[in-house]
Amino acid sequence: MRLLIARCTVDYNGRLDAHLPEAVRLIMVKADGSVMVHADGGAYKPLNWMNPPNRIIESTGTWTVTSPKGETLTITLHEVLADHRHDLGQDPGLVKDGVEAHLQELLAADPSTLGEALLLVRREYPTDIGPVDLLCRDAAGRAVAVEIKRRGEIDGVEQLTRYLDRLNRDPSLKPVRGIFAAQQIKAQAKVLAADRGIVCVEVDYDELRGIERDQLSLF
Repeated sequence: MRLLIARCTVDYNGRLDAHLPEAVRLIMVKADGSVMVHADGGAYKPLNWMNPPNRIIESTGTWTVTSPKGETLTITLHEVLADHRHDLGQDPGLVKDGVEAHLQELLAADPSTLGEALLLVRREYPTDIGPVDLLCRDAAGRAVAVEIKRRGEIDGVEQLTRYLDRLNRDPSLKPVRGIFAAQQIKAQAKVLAADRGIVCVEVDYDELRGIERDQLSLF
C-alpha cells in the first residue's frame, strides 16, 4: 500500500473527460494496482480512481495511469507533503455475518432459486484476490460467478467485477458472467451492475429457509 498526500491536479480521459483543480488530496495505490484519489470528505468514495489491471508510469511531477481500454488518469504533483509505503500482508478476507453466510449455504444447496437452471461447481471458488461465493454452470455449460450479500451496494458490484476480471483470464472458464444476489439491492448498485453486464437477483431469506409468511406471526 502506498499513501501519498500531495497538492495536485487530476485529469481523466476515457468515456468522458473530467478535471480536478489543484488541491491537497490523498492518493492511494494498492498492491493490486488500484489507484484512488481522495479528498478529506465524501466518506469512502474517491473523487477519481482506476481499477486494476492498469499501468502506472511515474515521471518527474506526473503520474500517468493507463487502463487496457485506453483510459488515462493523469495526476500532476505540484507539492508532495507525505509519501508512505507499507506492506499490509495477506488479508484473510471478509468474514460474513450469520445471515450472509447462511444465504450462501442455502443458494449453494439450490442455485436454481436464482431464477435459472444453475449447477454448483464450488463454493468459495478461489481467485488471486479472494474467493467468489459460488461458481456455477448454466444450462449451456457456461461459467457463472455469484456474489452474495445481505445488502447489495455499489462496493459489492465492484467486488464481483474484480472477480470476473480474474476468472475470465482462465481459458477453462472464459467467458464467465456474473450474478449479484442480495436480500435488497440499492438502485445505484443495480444501475452499475447493468452497466457491467451483471444480473441482479433479490432473494427472500425466509422463503429460502422454507418459512411461509403466515408462520412469521407471533399470534
